[in-house]
Amino acid sequence: MKTAIFHLAFPSVDLAATRKFFVEGLGAEPGRETATALILNLYGHQIVAHHTRGPIEPQTGIYPRHFGLVFQEERDWLELHDRAKSNGLTFFQEGKTRYPEKVTEHRTFFLTDPTGNLLEFKYYRHPEAIFGYIPDAEVGEYVGDGE
Repeated sequence: MKTAIFHLAFPSVDLAATRKFFVEGLGAEPGRETATALILNLYGHQIVAHHTRGPIEPQTGIYPRHFGLVFQEERDWLELHDRAKSNGLTFFQEGKTRYPEKVTEHRTFFLTDPTGNLLEFKYYRHPEAIFGYIPDAEVGEYVGDGE
């Protein structure tokens, strides 16, 4: 597999609040910044907030749109979870374990950024489930359940 970093662009109705959320709240490193965009280094990945005139329609559930990180070490997941709590970030969904005692078991929590974008942070108990464990094909829940 070739080495690459992930790039994601997302809307922001308030770049200053977005910067504070990601830099102070989550520990991202700020990069280039203009009046209309902010580049951030989030754990080695490039995410770019683009100023958007609001309002953005808020999601009622975690599907269909969210983004985030999958940690390879549980302690890193716990550290970010604790950091988010201590910085008073808005949890859309508190930390929990999904699919307990299955190969797809993972810890997850969701945050809401100042624009209403949802971010998910995960840690899989069994690394082989990160990209798909075919015998146990569970992925998400029904989109209409508000989860």
